[in-house]
Amino acid sequence: MNNPEDRSKRKQGSAQGGLNAVLADYAGMLVAVAALITLFSLTTEHFFSPENFRTIANQIPAAIIVATGMTFVLIIAGIDLSVGSVLGFCGAVLGAAIVNWNVHPLLAVLLTCVAGMACGVFNGWVSNKWSVPSFIVTLGMLEIARGGAHLVTRSQTQYIGSAIGGLADASVAGISLPFIIALVIVAAGQLVLSRTVFGRYLIAIGTNEEAVRLSGIDPRPIKVLVFVISGLLAAVAAVIDTSRYQSANPNAGDGFELQAIAAVVIGGTSLMGGRGPVVRSFFGVLIIAVLNAGLASLGVKDEYKRLITGLVIVAAVVLDQYRQRFTAKS
Repeated sequence: MNNPEDRSKRKQGSAQGGLNAVLADYAGMLVAVAALITLFSLTTEHFFSPENFRTIANQIPAAIIVATGMTFVLIIAGIDLSVGSVLGFCGAVLGAAIVNWNVHPLLAVLLTCVAGMACGVFNGWVSNKWSVPSFIVTLGMLEIARGGAHLVTRSQTQYIGSAIGGLADASVAGISLPFIIALVIVAAGQLVLSRTVFGRYLIAIGTNEEAVRLSGIDPRPIKVLVFVISGLLAAVAAVIDTSRYQSANPNAGDGFELQAIAAVVIGGTSLMGGRGPVVRSFFGVLIIAVLNAGLASLGVKDEYKRLITGLVIVAAVVLDQYRQRFTAKS
């Protein structure tokens, strides 16, 4: 028989092994970011500077927040192609509420969040009610939300001014408040996935939804809630984006869904569901941002930047597949 001391040692060894695997996992992402920074610092004159890093940090909060929501959706083996348009629609609601409807800024922000959640409810409910693939439903919402943005703003940019502009200008210890908010959302998302029953349900649904159903758990309300979270986070990103530009553009967020999916995929989230740490999605956003900033510093044309970014995404997916196989063998 095994004595309690032996069992305790085995548990400690297992926990230590799991911790080492997690550290190695994130270390790879850190190395990738550091390698890009080193490369562009050596090849350009002004890349390695506090001002440049501050600019990057100010540009990515909305992308980080949207990528967090996209991670949740992909984990349940879904996809949300509407997040960019929902961001634009929510920004339009915020701008119209402040400029045209004379709503108090705080109430306007609340209304914006409700609008984002409503889009998420539509995506999740239609997809589950009629068993329509989320790809199709959210593709429809992409057009619905973009059309709504133009209707609300009458296809004109709404200039809000300083009504909520202070959010983008605020900082704590030299770090912009939107970036801090984004980090808090990433931390909360990671805790939900790794430390809550809800998070375990999401991973189980993405891994084998039928097994979840047979165990007596109805996955439908959980899946709807995931799309609501995605819509809400798109609305939060819209508030930050609108604050940054002090205006609501009906075309805001155009193509944002592709950026979010790219960042999440680079971060290692499986498109088949069941796997996707939020922290790695944050690193995926960071890698794309550093890559784009570095290529811009080198004077690379936009079409070549997109080509290179696409190749990086494909390479990241291929490398992740090899990493999974190596992990499974070991």
